Amino acid sequence: MKTREEQLKAFDRLLTIMEELREQCPWDRKQTLQSLRHLTIEETYELGDAILDNDLEEVKKELGDLLLHIVFYAKIGSETQDFDIADVANGICDKLINRHPHIYGDVSVSDETEVKRNWEDIKLKEGKKSVLQGVPNSLPALVKANRIQEKVAGVGFDWEQPEQVFEKLQEELGELQEELKVANKDKIEHEFGDVLFSMVNYARFLGVNPENALEHTNKKFIHRFQYLEEKAKGLGKTLKDMTLTEMDVFWEEAKRVKN
Repeated sequence: MKTREEQLKAFDRLLTIMEELREQCPWDRKQTLQSLRHLTIEETYELGDAILDNDLEEVKKELGDLLLHIVFYAKIGSETQDFDIADVANGICDKLINRHPHIYGDVSVSDETEVKRNWEDIKLKEGKKSVLQGVPNSLPALVKANRIQEKVAGVGFDWEQPEQVFEKLQEELGELQEELKVANKDKIEHEFGDVLFSMVNYARFLGVNPENALEHTNKKFIHRFQYLEEKAKGLGKTLKDMTLTEMDVFWEEAKRVKN
């Protein structure tokens, strides 16, 4: 691995290149905080894909892309004299020191739960009006549900045992079944949302990240379905030409050869 000196040299190189691109490249010169936003979101998802695939070479590349965006935003901020990369770095350093009094202060903690609880308490003391204030509105609903539940659990608003959460899930499923009998679409949607929320909560108690779990299943389904398409093509058919029974044969085969 690189020494600290080599790491700092590499970062300085990136800052220099960013300055040169901002001055000399028409595309880079044109960018704003707003124009980069959707690209940053895309890069974040690409990093997430690489992590799920455990492709460390791709993780390294995607981290580089995200680092470029951070440097880019900081460069734009420096041009308006609002902030620069030093302000960004010092800001997160100050936050980390302030929120880890068990490391940089005289607070004692016994486990991870106490660390999380202290973290949320400190945020409220810093001026946050709600524990949930830090959950971005634009998060995908599944991710948002998970973050909401993590946040409130951090201040003690939580179930005590996984069995309690599972019972709540069963209760919500029962309520959904009742609304299905009435066939009121709005109420069905509400109850379905409650079921999903309870599922996310149960996943947390099982130590499972629901977003990762669902994405693994998505990838698994894609692999198996594409295997099915390949087999159909090999027979000179399209899926529309095949019966469900015929497709099921290849689907079961795909389950054995592609996980």
